[in-house]
Parts: sequence; structure tokens; C-alpha cells
Amino acid sequence: MPFILRLIISSVAIMLGSYLLPGIHVNSFFTALLVALVLSLLNVFLKPLMILLTLPFTIVTFGLFLLVINAFIIMIAGAWVDGFKVDGFWWALIFSFILSVISSLLERLVKHDENTRNF
Repeated sequence: MPFILRLIISSVAIMLGSYLLPGIHVNSFFTALLVALVLSLLNVFLKPLMILLTLPFTIVTFGLFLLVINAFIIMIAGAWVDGFKVDGFWWALIFSFILSVISSLLERLVKHDENTRNF
């Protein structure tokens, strides 16, 4: 799936997540697009380092500490992007989970649509 399509899917998921959660605030779709871009860059550059540094915690918690890392990544994005605000750690944790679920569903829907078009 092309990178631009993934960014758009993530932006839609961010908008839906902010609509569902009162602790997440997004001003516009352009802001959601910027948040998706920042999250993707943080996931590429910062997340592997954080996983490596917290590997003992991740092993002891059977991988559940990765949810905490995701929440911190979202909070960093909230601090960097104007127009995107996260009210606290717990909202970031819930938003991380909801963002993953919505993105997976939308990607599956788009992938299913691409597969049916080929026939």
C-alpha cells in the first residue's frame, strides 16, 4: 500500500479517534494529516530506540509495555503539532489502542476493495 494512502487512512483514523475520545483534540483534517506524518516519523526513528532501551520491561510485561511506548509517542506528537492536544497519559493510551483498531479496519477495507477490483 502506498505511503500517501497509509497517511490518509491514519488521518481518518485520527479524526475518528478524536471524535470518539473527549481527551483528544484535533483542529482540522490537515492537522490530522500532519499528526499522521509526525507519528510515522516517530515510529520509524524514535520507537525502535525506546524499545531497545526498555527491552527488560517489555520482556517482563510480555510486550504490554509497548502500549506505554505508543502512548508516549502520541504524547510527543501532541507536544510537537499545533492543533493536536492530548489531555493526559491515559487518553494517549486509549487513543493508541483505538487508533490501531480503526487503522487496521480501514486498511483491511481498502485492501479488500483493491482485491475485488482486480476480478
